[in-house]
Amino acid sequence: MIEVLAPAGSKEAFSAALKAGADAVYLGGKTFGARSSAANFSDGELDFAVKTAHENNMKVYVTVNTLIKDSEMKEAFSFVSFLDSIGADAVIVQDRGLASLVKKELSIPLHASTQMGLHSKDDLLWAEKIGFERVILPRELSIGDINALRKETSIGLEVFVHGALCYAFSGQCLFSSAVGGRSGNRGMCAQPCRKQYTLGKETSFMLSTADLFCADSLPDLISAGVGSVKIEGRLRSPIYVYLATKLYKKAADRAARGEYPLYDERDAELLMTAFNRGFSEGYLKTDKVMQKSYADSRGLPLGKASVEGRTVSLNSERLKPGDGLTFYRGADKVGGFEVRSVDFKNGISKLTSPFRLEMGEYDVYKTKDREFNEIEKLISMDMRYTTAKRRWVDIPSKVANRRKKECKLSCYVSDIKSLKAVLPYSDRIYYDAPNAEEARDLCGDIEMVTVLPRVTPVIPDASGPVMVNSPGQAYHFIGHRMYGSYFMNFFNSYTIPDLYQYTASVELSREDLKDLTSHYKGKLEVMVFGRVEMMVTKDPSLREGNLVDGLGKRFPVVRDPYGWAHIMNSSDLFLLDFLDEIDTMGIDSYGLDLRYRQPELAAAVVKAFKQRDINAKDKLKKRCGSITAGHYLRGLKA
Repeated sequence: MIEVLAPAGSKEAFSAALKAGADAVYLGGKTFGARSSAANFSDGELDFAVKTAHENNMKVYVTVNTLIKDSEMKEAFSFVSFLDSIGADAVIVQDRGLASLVKKELSIPLHASTQMGLHSKDDLLWAEKIGFERVILPRELSIGDINALRKETSIGLEVFVHGALCYAFSGQCLFSSAVGGRSGNRGMCAQPCRKQYTLGKETSFMLSTADLFCADSLPDLISAGVGSVKIEGRLRSPIYVYLATKLYKKAADRAARGEYPLYDERDAELLMTAFNRGFSEGYLKTDKVMQKSYADSRGLPLGKASVEGRTVSLNSERLKPGDGLTFYRGADKVGGFEVRSVDFKNGISKLTSPFRLEMGEYDVYKTKDREFNEIEKLISMDMRYTTAKRRWVDIPSKVANRRKKECKLSCYVSDIKSLKAVLPYSDRIYYDAPNAEEARDLCGDIEMVTVLPRVTPVIPDASGPVMVNSPGQAYHFIGHRMYGSYFMNFFNSYTIPDLYQYTASVELSREDLKDLTSHYKGKLEVMVFGRVEMMVTKDPSLREGNLVDGLGKRFPVVRDPYGWAHIMNSSDLFLLDFLDEIDTMGIDSYGLDLRYRQPELAAAVVKAFKQRDINAKDKLKKRCGSITAGHYLRGLKA
């Protein structure tokens, strides 16, 4: 029987999942969770939740799914040790360093968070080798992709089937981090994807996706060997959790028996009333996943209503006293009220509004069903807590005595003209995979590294050194000299796998880098110039150009040969002023991303960095348009 896994962002939501028949819940503690703004659970509440769940044959998986700094690793490991001691059924982890420590020292099962971005056969083989029992797959995979993975690997598979769909590939989004310092990799995503943008002549919520509703795909997922289907929503209401869990549990049971329909229309209507920003089956079966008209939850659509004075008339038989309505004109929310009485005649429901609305037509949505009152009573539960507390656990300490050295310059380029322009000043060239071989001969004695694609269900062949973006790519190219890109989210010295050189995460501050280099002995590169890539997305509707936000900032969009779109930051990272300071940390090389730039500008930039020509800053700033020190100075907000 396939597992139905429900979200529990609060004690009330935990109770809702339990009462609705969830096979398992996932929830977080007060730290290190990807939903830091949820209520979450104290140590004593976690202990009580695990005991209560087990008494009711329900499992509990705890999220520790953020990136972790060296200075935090002891606390994070101690928390997982506590979870092991209270009998949590698994821990969901993003940070590969933490995962490595947990596997070596503890017995609690490991689940790979979708934030790890594990999506290929090689990714799953790596996870299996490391000791993960389950991988939570990215939402970008199709049923066919999942079928193929099941045939080639034996690790447990978990798939999101309902709730919010991230626009960017999981674990690879820096948008919120770049524009406001709130990192999704640290549980603080501010959801800039839910805002309006302009691209060319179009202005819309063009990065806003519809919610997943994949109940009809359960038979296919069962056939594909998926072990668990997951409902997103730790920030949503207990009523939503109850209704979603109830619908999917019923659908899973019916699918197992071969019964149809998989769910009742009334259950779907109630769920849509609780939360609905439009639905899609996601990339499981389609690439039509966007909801560009609005980004908020509207509820159950009831159609058009005509208003005259306080009289509201609409063609709907669904209304009953106690239901809640919300009125819109276009994208603007006008107001709403709870229905007191309904006069239904000749197919028309007439209601009296408690306030006067402007005469005309409105779009009407039901945002509350009177049945919600009964559900609230049903799911109420006295959630207590125990006196259980975590204890601090020692972890292997790492000390690195790095010394100042002459740093190499590594240049990312995307075309032959730019390559020729930067070669006189470069010590290493990073060149994108599709055309890497044509560049190799030009490089001569200068090392050329083939940059693999960001997302690779099938990994292309490459000779010589490679730059990898995922653990699976590293697993595939064992025996090659491997460089880790900043998309590998290198946050701490415990990170696996071991590579020839890592690029430090661009989310690390000056203080974070100092801490990292005091512990990490391996080769390390720091990005010092270029437009940081904020998003990679599968959305086929996003075309190339400049995405413009409400402040007038312009974010370039480029598409790669593999069908993915990449959104770049509006400003260039520019750390020329700080090279002497970074030198003292014992860094091995500096990265300059010169892709998609004119050859003349690329040459001017690398020359200035090679010569450490501070006087060139103003001229380069003018040519680039906008520059930033990024997180090096300001750091993240958490």
